[in-house]
Amino acid sequence: MQNQTSPLILTFGAADPIGAVGVHADLAVFSALRCHGLSVTTSLLIGDSARVEDQQHVDPDWVSDQARVVLEDVQVSAFKVGAVDNLEHLSSIAEVVSDYPDAPLILDPFGSQFPEQPEEEDPEELLTVLRQLLVPQATLLMLSQVELGRLAETWRELNNGETVSDDAQHLIDLGCEYVLVTGTQARGGRPDNSIRANTLYGASGVLRHDHWRHLAGPFIGCGGTLSAAIAAYMAQGADAPEAVELAEQFLFGALTHARRIGMGKFVPNPFFNLQQA
Repeated sequence: MQNQTSPLILTFGAADPIGAVGVHADLAVFSALRCHGLSVTTSLLIGDSARVEDQQHVDPDWVSDQARVVLEDVQVSAFKVGAVDNLEHLSSIAEVVSDYPDAPLILDPFGSQFPEQPEEEDPEELLTVLRQLLVPQATLLMLSQVELGRLAETWRELNNGETVSDDAQHLIDLGCEYVLVTGTQARGGRPDNSIRANTLYGASGVLRHDHWRHLAGPFIGCGGTLSAAIAAYMAQGADAPEAVELAEQFLFGALTHARRIGMGKFVPNPFFNLQQA
């Protein structure tokens, strides 16, 4: 018998029957990168490897209670927050993580594959609450260029020529330490857009601008794999720029060895290194 020595990471997100997105996918990535994953389920998905058809949200008190009970028992090295589309969940999660400011928080809050918001949820209000409650606590916020634009609409009414860098800097000014914007135009990239880039911003501006080659898919769970890997490397002590670089390499390997487990999209394979050994 021995005490737990692997870094512990608590992830908040949906339970996916396929394991391609949400907490199940995160737990697999954490395990592949020698971390132990703990999870708080925010919703139950109905879906397969092609699409998510529906979801049932967990009671907000259950979200909070799941986390509180676990955190009273263990000390975590990092938090990851995945797609959140419920106002009460946002508030509950923000309240929980605020009590643990020393643990890195990796925030990956957008889930494009999830069903549309219920009518009672105002998308703009969701984004505003996200910006006000969770973004200021984030060590690293990851989102696509399109998602950044949607979030930026909550603080500027008109497009006055703001750039991606301006919007990222605004989020950093709110308290977020790093903003990773995925799928940006690669500097000097090919006209056919086969080369894209991820750009990491910090208080001093651009810290990384990493090119990547578009791989034929279609894939499901790419973004979640990247953010989970970032969380794992930061839990092991890497700073954000190093964690992003290592996570991008990990994602490329997971996509190169992706598997089609059903009739739908390819799922990243986080255990590709073990299968090559």
